Amino acid sequence: MGGSLVTIFPVAATLPLLPPFGLLMLLAWRLLAPLALRRWAPALLGLFDDCLSGQPLGSATLLWTLSFFMIDLFDQRTIFRAFAQDWLIASAAIAICLVGGRLFATPLGGHVDSVLVAQIAVSILLFPFAARIVAWVDRRRVVE
Repeated sequence: MGGSLVTIFPVAATLPLLPPFGLLMLLAWRLLAPLALRRWAPALLGLFDDCLSGQPLGSATLLWTLSFFMIDLFDQRTIFRAFAQDWLIASAAIAICLVGGRLFATPLGGHVDSVLVAQIAVSILLFPFAARIVAWVDRRRVVE
């Protein structure tokens, strides 16, 4: 929820390249600490993000839950993953969620594809930062 709340801070920018921090934090928690979140968590967190961001109601709920299912499929198929594989999985989930959100929110005639590609790139590049925050919080949670 804190990641979704980052977007309410006013930022002056010429291009809307603010990544979906709520999605980044959700994916980082799922990939780095898989037992920290319940299976119903992406639906509620996606609904919260939809209400906060103004996206059509249910779009993040659906897309975030589908990304969780995709990660569960990878978890069933692999025994051990390195961070590079987690980053690749998160990149695919980020791209799917942002493209799906664009299809839900804007008509196909809208010219937002170049900005969408830039937002996907920025979001993918910020995933290691979100993973670092999750690892730091999880380490502090275990120590205390």
